[in-house]
Amino acid sequence: MEVSTIGRYEIESELAVGGMGIIFLARDPYIQRQVIVKVLMYSRTLDDVYREYFQREAEVIAALEHPCIVPVYDFGWHGKQPYIIMRYMAGGSLQDRLKESELKLTEMAHIFKRVAEALDAAHAQNIIHRDVKPSNILFDVTGEAFLSDFGIAKSKPITDEEGEWLVGTPGYMSPEQVLGEPVDGRSDIYALGVVLYRLLTGSMPFSSESVTSLINAHVNLPVPDVREVKANIPAVWQEVVAKAMAKDPNDRYKTAGELARDVTEVVSGKWFLRKL
Repeated sequence: MEVSTIGRYEIESELAVGGMGIIFLARDPYIQRQVIVKVLMYSRTLDDVYREYFQREAEVIAALEHPCIVPVYDFGWHGKQPYIIMRYMAGGSLQDRLKESELKLTEMAHIFKRVAEALDAAHAQNIIHRDVKPSNILFDVTGEAFLSDFGIAKSKPITDEEGEWLVGTPGYMSPEQVLGEPVDGRSDIYALGVVLYRLLTGSMPFSSESVTSLINAHVNLPVPDVREVKANIPAVWQEVVAKAMAKDPNDRYKTAGELARDVTEVVSGKWFLRKL
């Protein structure tokens, strides 16, 4: 997509292209700051479902307005293509950090606290993220963590001329999300449990080149023991991961904050005092 401006925003570079949209780094000439511009693919503008899906992200984040959620600054139309203007997160994503090195446990606990606050605020308004994963956890220039990409919040499976497809990322989807059943905040907690497993071990709990096999594993296979991947991980971490990723939502943490609290207490050692 060759373009120099979108709305009043001056395009500096193209950052990414996905199945639904293009992400640009741009500058707001009015206040001289860099911003992110997300534009819906032109080919997707012909279908109402994609335009609604895209606009929903702006509406959801505007309704939340939380200090741990990447803010939306503006929404508009570039011809027939809707676009969202968001804060530029200069620190990259958690996915980027994982490619560079392992996180310190104290860093992990702080990230979980921030993401949990964002999720609990969303859940209090009956908004389910549905796509919690490292690439949707972003950092500002100071290294503070923010939750991003609420584009599929409140969504149901989308049906277009190519058939029906699940919304979400298969490696992080809860069993109930995979099965197309009603979901609540505990589905996001499951995904956060997958993120925890990955941060602790450096690998995913389930992996397969087949999407069908992967999502079936989330439904049918027990949560792998983190110590099978890294033998030196304390057994307590398996207890936390297993609770977050329980197949039955009733067996999981009730809130993301409860999960983040346990992560913090294991890291600080308070968990063990609690068990005395």
